[in-house]
Amino acid sequence: MTTIIVLGLLFCLLAIGTPVGFAMAFSGSVGLLMVGGPGTLFGILQTAPLSTISSYELITIPMFLLMADLVLLSGVADDLFKTASAWVGRIPGGLGMATALAGAGFGAICGTSTASAATLSSTSLPAMIRHGYEPKMAAGVVAISGTLAMLIPPSVALVIFGLLAEVNIGKLLIGGIIPAVLVTATIMGTIYFLVWQDPSRAPSVKAVPWRERFALLRQVGPMLILFSMVTGTIYLGIATPTEASALGAMGALVLAVVRGKVTLPSLYKALLSACHGTCMIVMILVGASIFGYFFTLTHVTQDLVAWIGSLPTSRWVIITLILCGYIVLGSFMDQIAILVLTVPIVLPLIKTLGFDPIWFGVIKIVTAEVGMITPPVGLNCFIVARYANRPVSEVFHGTFPHFVAHLIAIAILVAFPGIILWLPSQMGN
Repeated sequence: MTTIIVLGLLFCLLAIGTPVGFAMAFSGSVGLLMVGGPGTLFGILQTAPLSTISSYELITIPMFLLMADLVLLSGVADDLFKTASAWVGRIPGGLGMATALAGAGFGAICGTSTASAATLSSTSLPAMIRHGYEPKMAAGVVAISGTLAMLIPPSVALVIFGLLAEVNIGKLLIGGIIPAVLVTATIMGTIYFLVWQDPSRAPSVKAVPWRERFALLRQVGPMLILFSMVTGTIYLGIATPTEASALGAMGALVLAVVRGKVTLPSLYKALLSACHGTCMIVMILVGASIFGYFFTLTHVTQDLVAWIGSLPTSRWVIITLILCGYIVLGSFMDQIAILVLTVPIVLPLIKTLGFDPIWFGVIKIVTAEVGMITPPVGLNCFIVARYANRPVSEVFHGTFPHFVAHLIAIAILVAFPGIILWLPSQMGN
């Protein structure tokens, strides 16, 4: 009964717009007071915040956020889209495919889905509509391409999962690379199918001369260097994720300076934005820690794991139900909130069923991508609608084919775990 009351309080607080971290901290505190009394509550409140934020790996989050803000400041997204469109623009649906490639490239040096979606909305979407693309399809491509930043390192979502699940963050980040390639190819394949089905959705674009294509490749060089500074050093074992995140932030600053984009006001704005994002995530983690203590004292997690483990059904049925639940939750809640609410409960069950936590972490983030484009919340769709001044219903309609294609990609990743686990197994120590 206590658990039902506390969960009801939590969802009521979330429903009225209370920030996730504060809602979890307050409802968890109420639960601790009901279960253990004032002594237990004050003892946990004295220790939980410090033990949560004292993790060395937590430094990764502000560094990746700062890197994302400095990359946005440098204005590289335009160059990414121009280069990609020069190479694939002549293919049916080429500008849409260029958007997917630009989203993957931007995600590889950004790490936050919302920033990627907002940037693509102001660069590639106007270009597609200007060339006569169906607005619904163009908006859907931008919304789904923005989600790639959640999966490609440096992914803030994967870092948060690693902190919550206490698994190797470096292996998590590297594990997202091949699935990101698969998902990018899925988006491009969906675009090609839609245009094949109805060529009027994406008129042909004039071919770019080969000399100009190769000239544009030089613009991608600094971004490849930045990607190597982060992901390459982690994969080779040269740097830990924390050290690599600092290298990435430094590299992004150098890139912005070289491009002449850095002024004192713009640098202050980037630093402030990274601070705001970090404080929000830290508060969510502290709230999740307090709420997690309540679950531990009430044995909710242990009882749930024991009950599901005793069910006479295949573990594949259970993992399918869990992923379907994540898609439904993603339709209503923020992805970070879903992570902190569910990972402490679901992960023990995943381990009991014999699944690899790194595999599950990547699968969870790919599933989160679906939630970013699923109504009624679908955050990326609202971002695209706002930045592009398009009706949000149009964006949701445009993402539906990608929703179906993503489910197929998730099924492939579930059926073949080696797609995720092979690269981490090859990492340097």
